[in-house]
Amino acid sequence: MIDWKKKIADVNERLRELASRTPDTLRGAAILGGAGAKTNHLDAKMRELIALAVAVTTRCDGCIAAHSAEAVKLGISDEEIAEALGVAITLNAGAAMVYSSHVLDAVSNLKA
Repeated sequence: MIDWKKKIADVNERLRELASRTPDTLRGAAILGGAGAKTNHLDAKMRELIALAVAVTTRCDGCIAAHSAEAVKLGISDEEIAEALGVAITLNAGAAMVYSSHVLDAVSNLKA
């Protein structure tokens, strides 16, 4: 299994390195990350549940580590996390179905 605390430390170390080379890029990402908290239409808990689901669909271990840590800090329950992950699983299955239709279309088109 992954050592998630080490993953967070390793990613943060590399991001500090990246920030030293392109600080505006990291500042811009930080602004994006904080934008939802400013409008606050969704509470922090809901934003983290969405972030966890998106982290799964984008297959980002660094995102999973960071947002899992934040979910723990916010006291999000295992059941709430499981439900959010269920949404991610559904969306991945849905995307596979839609892209399967693209394959059928491509094959049909290429046979013509």
